Amino acid sequence: MDLTGEERIAAPRDVVWAALNDPEILKQCIPGCQSLEMKSPTELAAVVKVKIGPVSATFNGEVLLSNIRAPESYTIAGEGKGGIAGFAKGGADVVLKDEGAETVLQYEAKAQVGGKIAQLGARLIDSTSTKLAQQFFSNFNAAVSAKAAE
Repeated sequence: MDLTGEERIAAPRDVVWAALNDPEILKQCIPGCQSLEMKSPTELAAVVKVKIGPVSATFNGEVLLSNIRAPESYTIAGEGKGGIAGFAKGGADVVLKDEGAETVLQYEAKAQVGGKIAQLGARLIDSTSTKLAQQFFSNFNAAVSAKAAE
């Protein structure tokens, strides 16, 4: 499953970049995130609870940041295990571009699931993944725009 999109954020690029690397901001923006902690500048540990159709699962996972070109872009990749529900893994290339006083955040994401969750059908998984990604970027936009307005 592939997803692309962009968010126009009312904040300068350095503020958006700092927020993309702030586990507290990311935690409040990730739907279902129960914990997110930095293990190193490029590694995070996450616990996320997700409901896809009739299946609800808590995923324990690792998140890695790579291809870091501050404050322009990075690749974020993660993999989580949800016990009997299965696994989820994916990643996104994130690019920030200045546009006046605003920043345009562009993303290209890929996701893959396996196990019991994969049996739910591609359409349900794709629509849920799209909804969760849009919710994250919308939440992120709101959080960063509010912080920049302070």
